[in-house]
Amino acid sequence: MPDGTNAIVSQKIEHAPGLMTMRVVPDGWELPDFTAGQFSMLGLPGSAGRCPMSDPDPKEIPADKLIRRAYSITSASIARQHLEFYISLVRSGELTPRLFNLKIGDRLWLSNKCSGYFTLDEVPAEKNVIMVATGTGLAPYMSMIRSELTHESRRGKIAVIHGAYHSWDLGYHGELVMLERMSPSFTYIPVISNPEDEPVRWMGRTGFVQPVWREGAIEKAWGLKPTPENTHIFLCGHPKMIESMEEIITAEGFVEHTRKTPGQYHVERYWRV
Repeated sequence: MPDGTNAIVSQKIEHAPGLMTMRVVPDGWELPDFTAGQFSMLGLPGSAGRCPMSDPDPKEIPADKLIRRAYSITSASIARQHLEFYISLVRSGELTPRLFNLKIGDRLWLSNKCSGYFTLDEVPAEKNVIMVATGTGLAPYMSMIRSELTHESRRGKIAVIHGAYHSWDLGYHGELVMLERMSPSFTYIPVISNPEDEPVRWMGRTGFVQPVWREGAIEKAWGLKPTPENTHIFLCGHPKMIESMEEIITAEGFVEHTRKTPGQYHVERYWRV
């Protein structure tokens, strides 16, 4: 297409102001294979409008320039009809205000390949997995859970600790609660930091994700203590959360996993300001 777009918005759900799920379908081409936990690229031309909640463009952007950013995929790796993304609005950003202005049926650009190493590929099937996230850091975990939770080859337990400001910021809350009820091997622990803003009393955990770990919530849920010998940990979200969690778990003997050095915790180091 003249504007570089090659895909269509097939679904858009706003969970809260500035927080949405969006499904994108390729127009006339097939989606690539991908591994749960990977990301793809979305883009829009500079001529695309910004949503009303956003600030003005931080700088002048040529109308024909294609603005591209990487977003983790939330859909299962076996779902080939669309790619789903979990996106928060950066009011002063270049792309997210334009993405939030899209409607169902609108066009955008979608990369024809997926990338990233933040996956379960190098986690042995018998190991337990703990996924710690804040905000939209939950996104890659949703793809992993949807792809792996019922996978016969994965025998370890899975837990998600998700921190957000408010209950309405806990995207996929209903789906994760249902999965916990249906699967004895899955544990979901949502945490909110601003319970005083809730219109109805929040009955779950409050504060931050770090105390959940320190207090042994996973050990209580599983009946066993997560250790480097039996568990892999994934961290995705706010850099301060990642930094503090790294301090906590490295003190317990967990080592960061890299492509060159095997370890027991995995980090997705991204952040948008």
